[in-house]
Amino acid sequence: MPAITAPGSAQNRQPSILTQTPLMALAIAAFGIGTSEFIIMGLLPNLAEDFHVSIPKAGALVSGYALSVTIGAPIVALATAKLERKFALLLLMGVFTLGNLACAIAPGYNLLFAARVLTALCHGAFFGIGSIVAANLVPRNQRSQAIALMFSGLTLANVLGVPAGTALGQAFGWRSAFWAIVPIGLIAATSVFLLVPKQPPSSAHLLHEFRVLRKPQVLLVLAMSVLSSASLFCIFTYIAPMLETVTHVSPHAVTLTLLLFGVGITIGNLLGGSLSDWRPMAFLNGALIVLIITNLILPFAEPFPIPAVVMILIWGAIQFAAGAPLQSRIVDQASSAPNLASTLNQGAFNFGNATGASLGGMMLTAGYTYRQLPIASAIVTCAALALAIISTRLDQRHAPQRVEA
Repeated sequence: MPAITAPGSAQNRQPSILTQTPLMALAIAAFGIGTSEFIIMGLLPNLAEDFHVSIPKAGALVSGYALSVTIGAPIVALATAKLERKFALLLLMGVFTLGNLACAIAPGYNLLFAARVLTALCHGAFFGIGSIVAANLVPRNQRSQAIALMFSGLTLANVLGVPAGTALGQAFGWRSAFWAIVPIGLIAATSVFLLVPKQPPSSAHLLHEFRVLRKPQVLLVLAMSVLSSASLFCIFTYIAPMLETVTHVSPHAVTLTLLLFGVGITIGNLLGGSLSDWRPMAFLNGALIVLIITNLILPFAEPFPIPAVVMILIWGAIQFAAGAPLQSRIVDQASSAPNLASTLNQGAFNFGNATGASLGGMMLTAGYTYRQLPIASAIVTCAALALAIISTRLDQRHAPQRVEA
């Protein structure tokens, strides 16, 4: 007769998620990818001057990256679907490192643009496959935490990587920032090679990978990812001029605020991953409601420095806490085609980036003010909440009925 172990004893207690060194390896890779993605924003003036192009044309390096993730990443995911997942991650990190090397030595704007597009192809596919690997490393009730820990590298890139890279690029030229990312890619690849265990590829046929898009719950997750990201970037894209013209703070204070924003999204990402393992859809619905309220308060806080900074920190934390359950949900809902669906979700987030930035830009061009951007963001979040409620009801409808005694 097996020994009976008391609940909460050492034998029953699950190991801490923080002891999973493979997750740390994935987080290092996420840090490098996040730094490479966002660093371009702080270097636009330097790039425009060096290549003798306008700021809007230099800004196409940002939108081109996002569109490459959206369109190209699913193709890369399908191309790597039959590869052993650890090997696929190593291959993607190799292309990422070469892409940043090409950025550092690009002699002209067009070649730099091409190098950015190449680098972006690795972005969505890496996070898509990495999410599946992270989810498979832990018990089912820790999946959201595991994925959030991997994505913490992406949020830490906004706290450490982007400010450091921007300062390096401003001091020694924009190419030095990309040169600095190359060793990060090598360290990440080495960490994945040494720490991440092998995982078999998806057993689904490529045609079956596409069939998963017929599932309403999968489409709902993708739509929610687009809307949540659009809600974020409708404001975040224009946060620096908003702080300077509405809150009337110095450029140094803007940098400090963005640093605090990075801290906020890091906390929100980890907290959201932990709490959403409890009741994922209930947490998502609650987080979206709080986010709507935060967006409605933000316009009133913007004219005052301390309330504005506090609300931006809270807003960033809730935004990323609300996004944490979506990646784990796509893994659950698309278990027959995890590679494609998980990567499509990354494309959805990036499509939301471009959509939110365009929405904010159109509003400002039409004569609306920075203080009205959070109102638009709140409306977009309401749409995401409506989809989340529909998704919750579908879950309840398909839940197994309890058999009465």
